[in-house]
Amino acid sequence: MALSFRDRRWLWAGVLVVAALVGDSALARKKDRAVGSMDEQKRAVHVLNRLTFGARSGDVERVSQMGVDRWIELQLHPDKIDDSALQARLSAFRTLRMNTREIVENFPNNQIIKQIADGKAQLPRDPTQRAIYEAQLQRYENKQDRKAQAGENNAQNAKNDVASDILTQNDEEHSRQREENQAVNIKLVELLDLPPDQRIKQILELSPEQRRVIGNRVKGPKGDALMGGMNGQQKETLQALNNPEQVVVDELMQAKLLRAVYSERQLDEVMTDFWMNHFNIFINKGADRFLLTSYERDVIRPHVLGKFEDLLVATAQSPAMMFYLDNWLSVGPNSDIAQGIAAHARDKHGRGHGPRGPGQRPIPKKARQASGLNENYGRELMELHTLSVNGGYSQKDVTEVAKVFTGWTIEQPNKGGGFHFEPRMHEPGDKMVLGKRIKENKENGEKEGLEVLRLLARNPKTAHFISQKLAMRFVSDDPPAALVDRMTQTFLKKNGDIREVLRTMLTSPEFWSPDVYRAKVKTPFEFVVSAVRASGAQVDDARALVGTLNNMGMLPYGMMPPTGYSMKADAWVNSSALLGRMNFALGLTGGKVRGVSMDAKQLAPDATDGQQALARLEGSLLAGDISKQTHDTISKQLEDPKITQRRLDDPLRAPNVGAIAGLILGSPEFQKR
Repeated sequence: MALSFRDRRWLWAGVLVVAALVGDSALARKKDRAVGSMDEQKRAVHVLNRLTFGARSGDVERVSQMGVDRWIELQLHPDKIDDSALQARLSAFRTLRMNTREIVENFPNNQIIKQIADGKAQLPRDPTQRAIYEAQLQRYENKQDRKAQAGENNAQNAKNDVASDILTQNDEEHSRQREENQAVNIKLVELLDLPPDQRIKQILELSPEQRRVIGNRVKGPKGDALMGGMNGQQKETLQALNNPEQVVVDELMQAKLLRAVYSERQLDEVMTDFWMNHFNIFINKGADRFLLTSYERDVIRPHVLGKFEDLLVATAQSPAMMFYLDNWLSVGPNSDIAQGIAAHARDKHGRGHGPRGPGQRPIPKKARQASGLNENYGRELMELHTLSVNGGYSQKDVTEVAKVFTGWTIEQPNKGGGFHFEPRMHEPGDKMVLGKRIKENKENGEKEGLEVLRLLARNPKTAHFISQKLAMRFVSDDPPAALVDRMTQTFLKKNGDIREVLRTMLTSPEFWSPDVYRAKVKTPFEFVVSAVRASGAQVDDARALVGTLNNMGMLPYGMMPPTGYSMKADAWVNSSALLGRMNFALGLTGGKVRGVSMDAKQLAPDATDGQQALARLEGSLLAGDISKQTHDTISKQLEDPKITQRRLDDPLRAPNVGAIAGLILGSPEFQKR
């Protein structure tokens, strides 16, 4: 939401309060220490701030009545919590339930469209799928035509000056496009008068070019009107006419937000977010655009509270991880494949029989694409997934681990294939990892990788690193060493049982120390979701929230380096970022976030003036945890016409509850958890 100059007059007052995040933390901690032990309400507020994405209206009371310890234990066993309401919200997103092959078949990528254009694959028979393919085929052919035309023009220009002819051709093309757009505009008006089923039916009967143009219009209010009343599959089809792969990405990102906002299994969602960030994969790297759906659903989610070793193995064998870190192309320098490639290069006739003669199977295409041993996964496995950057391993260890994982590859990644061990890509011989000999397994080289994963998963430095990261997420940016040590011992004693490590943390005095109460700054994702939850806003379309997170620098699945997003305050606290947060908060409570609706008056329904509204909102949005500085700063704004909404002919008009709520959501107290 963009604010006018007049609006910013009181917005800046809120920003000055938010700026206290940078320098007021020490004062806040002194105040907390003076409070002493947490009472039951503060305990409820604390667990809701740390184990969920933020409290909703009434949550503090519900947790207090249930008992904080009982509520924690229930969250540690999410299978006992009914989450059917969330599943109903997600039911329209079909891609969340598809396996990767189904995703690729229904939402084709550029490689599949190119194969069809080259006559190497056939269009599907299903009319809905066929319409999507034809629209993309038309787009591909138009692009090829433009390239060919540009090449012809460049060649002609090299011979003589034919600028006027080129301009004439361009004018003709622009004229044709204008006529096509006008025809589509007329058709759109006609379509909007039809029921949803008839609307989609007529769209599918249009020419591929017209469908492609309509697909381009499925944006903003026009797109909302065109998709009005359609079911999930119909909406997906319409969006896929423009960009099939983007449908998969959009649904995954929207689902992440909806789960965080609406799931009753909040700790499960927080831990899913934690592990997705720990085992980070960038969604915009090629095939990962459609591999990530299965990665989150089938690899991460089943293991978030289980054994770390199981999670580590699942990620290592995930096509999404292997594609992201290029391990699927890693070939052992002395493997059969490497020797075959070398022999092929030496054979001037191109027969390429390789070291084992004519009976050898042909070299897989992925192996021919490989440049040899790839150390990306071996390095990140030790540096980011297990031991940490200071984990005591050497470059030699990285190379040896990379050799161990040669042959761990993907069967046809662009067609949604799964994990496959290719023995001919695997490096033969023994390997030395962290001083331990990994003996060659000639019968099944895949077991060498499983042995290394177990070695790393059970290493004390891995136990410490994972425990420290968990404590950093749930306790403080610089967690107490004594707490991390106890969590580490639990990790080692319980064979990496994540639930037990969390239980050690959640029953520790450090977790319940007043020093850590509201002391962690929320990341942009945590802030946006907590604001939606606290305000009671209803999310009908989460795409605008995804856009907000992109603007804040935290697009879901959008971190390119494997490090993932930072959990620490210093990565997110600066004046520009805080202004963006305040801007969002005011837009949310002012009903100006597209796809999100709320009735701000319901936050303080009985308030007759600004002071009453402020008192109600401080209680409902912050559980009364507001500093005098923040209270006084907001209180001074209550006489502003934007807040009072008073007119001479209506002196008793109710205050602008939404504006007051927005200022509170932008306050330093709400920015912390």
